[in-house]
Amino acid sequence: MDTLFGMSHTGTLLVWTLLAIAFLIVMISTFKWNPFVTLLISSFGLALLAGMKPADSVTSITKGLGGTLGTIAIVIGLGTMLGKMMAESGGAERIATTLIDKFGDRKVHWAMLIVGFLVGIPVFFEVGVILLIPIAFIVARKTKMPMLQIGIPMLAGLSVVHGLVPPHPAPMIAIEAYGANLGKTILYSILIGIPVAILAGPVFGKLIGKRIQVEPDPKLVEQFAMKEQRSLPGFGITLFTILLPVILMLIGSIASIADPDATNGFTVFCEFIGHEVVALLIAVIFSFFSLGFARGFTKEEVSKFASDSLPPIAGIVLIIGGGGAFKQVLIDSGVGQAIADLATSANVNVILFAWLVAALIRVATGSATVAMTTSAGIVAPVLAMTPGANVELVVLATGAGSLVLSHVNDAGFWMVKEFFNMSVPQTLKSWTVMETILSVAGLILIMLVSALV
Repeated sequence: MDTLFGMSHTGTLLVWTLLAIAFLIVMISTFKWNPFVTLLISSFGLALLAGMKPADSVTSITKGLGGTLGTIAIVIGLGTMLGKMMAESGGAERIATTLIDKFGDRKVHWAMLIVGFLVGIPVFFEVGVILLIPIAFIVARKTKMPMLQIGIPMLAGLSVVHGLVPPHPAPMIAIEAYGANLGKTILYSILIGIPVAILAGPVFGKLIGKRIQVEPDPKLVEQFAMKEQRSLPGFGITLFTILLPVILMLIGSIASIADPDATNGFTVFCEFIGHEVVALLIAVIFSFFSLGFARGFTKEEVSKFASDSLPPIAGIVLIIGGGGAFKQVLIDSGVGQAIADLATSANVNVILFAWLVAALIRVATGSATVAMTTSAGIVAPVLAMTPGANVELVVLATGAGSLVLSHVNDAGFWMVKEFFNMSVPQTLKSWTVMETILSVAGLILIMLVSALV
């Protein structure tokens, strides 16, 4: 590769990388190109500009795409099936109504935070919003509370899980890329995620609910209210079904910590059922019975629910794969190493670096998932050259950065705006501020924890 304007090899690589990322951002946000196609074009462009042979660029891209989707595609597919079973059985409604009864009208916004957190575990943010919006409408109507005081805690619960808590696919991407321990990441994510969600959810929601009065579209409320009447599944069995994959993963991690060399068969078994793919598969099969056949659905209906849940996520899966391809080109072309050299010579704190990289890509592309996937490729080499770094906290810093400042280039922004019937300025003052509180408070807590452990 020729150097540019007499610059060093590293400097030239960084210029090409910035150009590739700028192209990616402009094509997705300004020209509304498909993110998957744009990620592939950017990947090829960067590979060739960085001096890779054309055949090597194809190998790098297919390796990155396949490697990223190896686990993640299965996690997304199974997680979506689990979410669909919850929706069809009325499990989400059961969780909401039970918590509202327990918390009472005055504290119902705390219940909505918990609902968002729990429902967000197996499903994508967008799916979670669709599942929970009807519940938010019903709760606001029953309790006469401001719509945003109910809605913001629910969104905070969903969002914090999306960015920080495994087995959600976004943090799983960073766990895979950095080689982090899944059990430790889950424990840290709960320790950090809960206080952050409280601050951005019920605390901020109460403030903003008084200042911005919104009324959802009556037609939308009516549409959600016209669901067929059916008896709901029990609270205990629904909660157990949602939390089953997390419980299995924690069992696997505890077994690994107790017996690191896997010297007995029981440890091997625990580690097997604790693998995210096996844990989610067990949970989905269990949901077919607990939320399917036990609720009177036929085997044809259960099969149809599972099949119907997959087409909407095809685009998400491909975008994640495209991000993985871009990540691999960053590594194979030497860009990752160049950035790592710069970051280590500048002595940047790797946690802060991970947050900043993810935050910049999030603000530019509007996608938390693209931010997670792309920044994983940039941060991984820096992390490899930082001995003694807490890898699990770097995963969470990447996740926190990927949530910052959601604005008009984010699909979630428009979804929240439309469902809550808000103007763009109202959405910026409520939703965007909430996401930024989650991100910045998350970073502060992660830095505090890193100083203590």
